[in-house]
Amino acid sequence: MRLDDDRLTREGLDAGGEGRLLVIACGALAHEITALIRLNGWDHITLACLPAIWHNSPERIAPGVEELVARHRNNYEKIFCAYADCGTGGRLESTCARLGIEMIEGPHCYSFFEGNAAFAAHGESEIATFYLTDFLARQFEAFVIRPLGLDRHPELRDAYFGHYEKLVYLAQTDSPALDEKARQAAERLGLAYERRFTGYGELATALAAADADTA
Repeated sequence: MRLDDDRLTREGLDAGGEGRLLVIACGALAHEITALIRLNGWDHITLACLPAIWHNSPERIAPGVEELVARHRNNYEKIFCAYADCGTGGRLESTCARLGIEMIEGPHCYSFFEGNAAFAAHGESEIATFYLTDFLARQFEAFVIRPLGLDRHPELRDAYFGHYEKLVYLAQTDSPALDEKARQAAERLGLAYERRFTGYGELATALAAADADTA
């Protein structure tokens, strides 16, 4: 399956057909989840994604997940939500509990990629840190620069990022090209740069557990 980042950002990814396990996720996780499906031979898993740009309006996420569950519940043995809280203020967790849908643990994808315990251990020491993942490194313009108007008004940089000190790129893959994109993003925001390789983190273990439950 060829995944288009611009389409994942604006439109998400439709699921079709029927099967054992439907995973509902953010479009920003589509590359990682499809990679895990290939690596593990999870041919019985189908992926549906909501638009990644909804992270800029998180009030849309819980209703969007509920709509997808209603649309597909009768076509799959199980549905798993591969979203963390993602700025919904607990609304997504409440929605999933009401629908009887399991979801991945953590406040956001930065946390479960690094490992929730490891991320929490940073605590206040990284309160002035801006994070990127592989997807956000590729889509930095679409997620950060254009929505904040920095392409038109670069003088707004201090208003948005004046309290940040560094940018940490949480890398899912070893890609010199993405490393360079993330480094350029840090330079553009005037932040110190750090790269941490996380791989797929707890996304991999959560999907493996969801798959085992349907075996």
